Amino acid sequence: MLIERSQTSIQLPKMERCNARTMEIYRRLGIAEKVRDAGLPRGAPMDVFLATSMADAAIVRLPYPSVAEAKAEIAAHNDGRPLEPYQLISQYTLEPLLRSIVETLPGVSVRFGCELTAFTQDAGSVSATVRTSAGANETIRAAYLVGCDGGSSTVRKQLAIPLQGEGNIRQLRQALFLCEDLYERIPMGKGRHYHIAEGPLFPFIILQDSARHWTLHAAASSDGEMAEIFKQSLAMPIEFKLLSVNEWTQHLLCAERYGEGRVFIAGDAAHLVIPTGGLGMNTGVGDAIDLSWKLAATLAGWGGPRLLASYQSERLPIGLRNVKASAAAMSGRLSWRAAHHPGVRQNTPEGAAIRAEMAKRFDIEQRKVTEILGIEAGYRYVGSPVVWHEPGEGPDPDNPRYVATTWPGARLPHVWLNDGTALHDRLGPGYTLLRLGGTAVDTSNLARALRARGAPLEVIDIGDEPARDLYGYDALLVRPDLHVVWRGNQTPEAAEAIAAVATGHDL
Repeated sequence: MLIERSQTSIQLPKMERCNARTMEIYRRLGIAEKVRDAGLPRGAPMDVFLATSMADAAIVRLPYPSVAEAKAEIAAHNDGRPLEPYQLISQYTLEPLLRSIVETLPGVSVRFGCELTAFTQDAGSVSATVRTSAGANETIRAAYLVGCDGGSSTVRKQLAIPLQGEGNIRQLRQALFLCEDLYERIPMGKGRHYHIAEGPLFPFIILQDSARHWTLHAAASSDGEMAEIFKQSLAMPIEFKLLSVNEWTQHLLCAERYGEGRVFIAGDAAHLVIPTGGLGMNTGVGDAIDLSWKLAATLAGWGGPRLLASYQSERLPIGLRNVKASAAAMSGRLSWRAAHHPGVRQNTPEGAAIRAEMAKRFDIEQRKVTEILGIEAGYRYVGSPVVWHEPGEGPDPDNPRYVATTWPGARLPHVWLNDGTALHDRLGPGYTLLRLGGTAVDTSNLARALRARGAPLEVIDIGDEPARDLYGYDALLVRPDLHVVWRGNQTPEAAEAIAAVATGHDL
């Protein structure tokens, strides 16, 4: 059961991009193309600009491929890069879409206008007190409770889980505008992010998925000032309508724990990042996919006592890592802004020098925001209790550049098979034991051990050489969330132990 205190889906843009890993997850759920159909058209450029106004030439332009171009690049290479590229889609478009999909599922009840006010738990259940839209109190009893209830999470507060990090860093305003003609009239070209080099506010204008709506972020002193800042940033005669203004505060915070007993937290309830780098909602999707299969396994009876406990072991380090990455992205933005001087617009050698310095810094630092595929899709669950330990250091789990690896704990890299299909699309909802390159290694003992635990398992033989070459091993055990549990080139002597670790049981 999903309860949401609002009566309707969100009306504000908030997040504006699903990253590569989130889109892979949506593909696995069978909804990736629905998300793309609802978002920015596939052929739209994703370029990022720095300019003195929307009417001026760019000081610097960072080109990024459209979804269509990125998909063509993925199709043309077989080097392990993620199967899906990003997708620009506003939260006020994505949330209603996801709701409409979930409401068709027979096992799910969706209740808007229903607010959690308190809960208790015992050894076997959670009892939640909720206030309905009619003002009545109701008790809902469930096996587990997950608080995905945002930065001011009721669930986190009742569990008395403190936040660690830096809060209340800076207060900004976000305004949403309807501007029908702007997208077609921007002299510097079409893109998704426009940074205006006008200190001290440095307005930041973001394209929304309709290509008719835009958001503006600025440290304005009042709501009314936002329309004037937008007008000055446009610097050309064009009609627009201010639809909304909302205040928001920058935080770099992560919960010290991700739950207690039968109650968990996920998404913004567990971590608050500065949107720079797009790691907020996307990190929350990663939380959800990790926790959901572990809850399903536990409810089905084959998940051991360590499985749900591993949610915190795996996702808390990722939350801390992404808070750190968000901070690095923000510090880079402050670096190029520090090169600003009031003479930036002047057609003089001094003005040219200011623009050149800003361009140099922007070209370096802005890439920490837009080129962090390793952070988005290269995360690895280091030291996880439900991943088989392999001696050695392993690849850098914090590398902003994506490097394909099958080191246990890493997400299984995408690979194209000889028939043109993606290996990811061959993997079912349970565990998969991949046998690669026509191997003769006997892995039947591992398959028996997993099935004896009651775990859903499919054994797939893939003879295609590209998969064996990329993965580097004859056999791999992959979890439902596509993270690698174990790999090897010979019959696993510790099959019983591997199966126990994979399913969260004590050895």
